Amino acid sequence: MERRYSQMTEFELRNEIAALKEKAQKAEQMGMVNEYAVHERKMAMAKAYLMNPDDFKPGETYVFTDEESTFEITYMNGVFAWGYRDGGKEEEAVPISLLGKKQ
Repeated sequence: MERRYSQMTEFELRNEIAALKEKAQKAEQMGMVNEYAVHERKMAMAKAYLMNPDDFKPGETYVFTDEESTFEITYMNGVFAWGYRDGGKEEEAVPISLLGKKQ
């Protein structure tokens, strides 16, 4: 039975990330785009549990690590930041591992 990321130790999370990275590489090599995307998202979730949510503050704007978009945090809920992408009108949640430097 698989455990939740929130129940794993740092060592277990790092092993999970390594295994997911390997699976993602294999999926990419085989041209399985959807499977690759699933593994990438799982890696982002696992990485979020290695980060400190207190480093992310509501009211601050951050740049996504993999794109030019920005994200303004309205509130935090565990390892998820809730807010608005590029000043949009629809609130969404993203794992904190997807957020880079403050703007």
